[in-house]
Amino acid sequence: MSSDGVLIAGAGIGGLTTALALARRGVAVTLLDQADRLEEAGAGIQLSPNATRILAALGLAGRLAPMIVVPAAIRLRAGHPGRDIATIPLGAAAGQRYGAPYWVVHRADLQEALLDAVAGEPRITLTLGAKVEGFKTDGAGIRANVAGAATYRGTALIGADGLWSHLWAQVGNSAPPRFPGRTAWRAVIPATALAPAATEPVVNLWLGSGGHIVHYPVRAGADVNIVAVAADDWQGSSWTTAATREEVLARFPASAWAPAARDLLAAPPDWQKWTLCEREPSPVWGRGPVTLVGDAAHPMLPFLAQGAAMAIEDAAVLANTWEPDDPAGAMRRYERMRQPRTAAVQRAARRNDLRYHLGPPASLVRDAVLRVLGGERLLAQYDWIYRWRPEDAIAAPGK
Repeated sequence: MSSDGVLIAGAGIGGLTTALALARRGVAVTLLDQADRLEEAGAGIQLSPNATRILAALGLAGRLAPMIVVPAAIRLRAGHPGRDIATIPLGAAAGQRYGAPYWVVHRADLQEALLDAVAGEPRITLTLGAKVEGFKTDGAGIRANVAGAATYRGTALIGADGLWSHLWAQVGNSAPPRFPGRTAWRAVIPATALAPAATEPVVNLWLGSGGHIVHYPVRAGADVNIVAVAADDWQGSSWTTAATREEVLARFPASAWAPAARDLLAAPPDWQKWTLCEREPSPVWGRGPVTLVGDAAHPMLPFLAQGAAMAIEDAAVLANTWEPDDPAGAMRRYERMRQPRTAAVQRAARRNDLRYHLGPPASLVRDAVLRVLGGERLLAQYDWIYRWRPEDAIAAPGK
């Protein structure tokens, strides 16, 4: 098979956004994914202003509006004894400060909105059941080898195939993923199954010794997304490994966590778990007319809620730097623009791994400092992330 446009391996959030951003620049895209059917894992996602302004520029705000929640604040809480530490304002305050909103949304709803937009874009061809296993370059561009002996030709190849990217090593990397010894458990539960305080339009962040809990409403408040992270030696490559309520509660014992926190964890009958992974920042994301985006390039710990946002930023910058007459040069420019920022976010997320999971007496000092700083100054610490804008933004839809 052939293509006179760009090939993208992976149709997750990063791949779909990259395809849409390039198409809005007039680029033909062939989007390849190994799945026979695209099904996003049942989990929530936080989208900070640096990501939402890009999604809005791509015309997705209206599609997402019926399903998003605009949280009023991030509420920091002590895992034990459960008291509030500080409240970081979001809502209208964040929208005014950053010129774009802060959203929480179910991943499946975001993926559906992206797929709808992709389906309406004639420059994009989506092919499922196509696992990109490698590539070769020649004078005519790139040949992507797909399982089953199919070959796709294009002018360039973008790897958006996640942490376990098949293209990571082929562009010149050898470092395996790093396992920091933490497991995350997640569940989505109807809001009616929880106490009213747990369903408010707020991102709740419980900080405890060796673990933390995040929960917030999704799907216009109909459901609540819960994520619990704790020290754990289990390792797995799936995002959807089944887990039990008893397994989760055992990591958050009554001696160390407030009753309200444990009641929250006891509510979902079913859980799923995944191993947290990251990589050290790499200066090598591509070679020739090949590059990487999202977790394929810079997988990070979720302790800044920036994994998806960085992939969305990648999409915007790659589209803005694209030059059809010089694909390789455009990709190197994209990499130079993105690598310092994504590395800084990776490092900041790693620092939060330590800060979130302190035990006493260090946790008492941390909580005291957070109280003294207060919500406004705590929000200001994220200005360097949330105020970011892609230069020359994305071209208006349809142009």
